Amino acid sequence: DVATALNDRGQVRYLRVEFAAAVQDFTAAIECQPGFEVPYYNRGLVRYRLGDFDEAMKDFRKVLELNPQFEDAALSLKQAILDKEEKKKRGY
Repeated sequence: DVATALNDRGQVRYLRVEFAAAVQDFTAAIECQPGFEVPYYNRGLVRYRLGDFDEAMKDFRKVLELNPQFEDAALSLKQAILDKEEKKKRGY
């Protein structure tokens, strides 16, 4: 389906370090199928990697709302919270 294809293309772009394009694809996949948790997770990973911890945490929380058993999202959320706190402690 379209949402899966967009998510897959986003993955390829992520691996090519084309982060802005990857986020666009994951967002488009979400718009096509709002109940599909995987593109939220993938978009969260990109946002995390870019240091946008607040937006990453929103995505990871949405994943867990849709699928409470998604363990990687729970781990990623915990890590984003820790990294945000560490960034704040260091003053940047």
